[in-house]
Amino acid sequence: MTEHKSKNFVVGITGASGGIYGIRLTETLLSLGYRVHLVVSNAGWRVFKEELGYAVSDREGLLNQLFGGYPGSLLYHPVQDIGASIASGSFRTEGMIIMPCSMGTLSAVAQGSSDNLMTRAADVMLKEGRPLVLVPRETPLHAIHLENMLKLSRLGVKLIPAMPAFYYGPTSMDDLINFMVGKVLDSFQIEHTLFRRWGE
Repeated sequence: MTEHKSKNFVVGITGASGGIYGIRLTETLLSLGYRVHLVVSNAGWRVFKEELGYAVSDREGLLNQLFGGYPGSLLYHPVQDIGASIASGSFRTEGMIIMPCSMGTLSAVAQGSSDNLMTRAADVMLKEGRPLVLVPRETPLHAIHLENMLKLSRLGVKLIPAMPAFYYGPTSMDDLINFMVGKVLDSFQIEHTLFRRWGE
């Protein structure tokens, strides 16, 4: 796992429903020995509280509780810290995943808005030609959502909607969460055993 220690991934977690997706992704990347630069929007913290029952008043303590003890290392960047390392194209990363991605954040990325660290880091991925993966979680979708997704797709952004499959026989919520995280890892050609593949 030592070969991964110099490899940086940026993970963004927004206020879309499904914050557990971003938590599981971060856990998995850390367990594989990667360095994760984590950005959580203000609404993302609200989802942690409302959906998962986490006490978010002590954010540093919560992050240590969730992500301590893994081979990889976690660097947390407040969403307001526009001067963080990941805001610069000269800082090398393997790519960025926003999981889950709210339609507000998706729209900001599509319009090139960089008014916080989450959207600035995504803009850096686009301008530097690095992989950017968005996991939108919204339903139903209206025309503006779809037009923004089409625009991003044409720019080379990988869109992996939070649509878990059922062909592999999931039996728990964890199975559904792991499937989506596995699909994200697949997009980076990262080996994993999070779900059983078709034909296996």
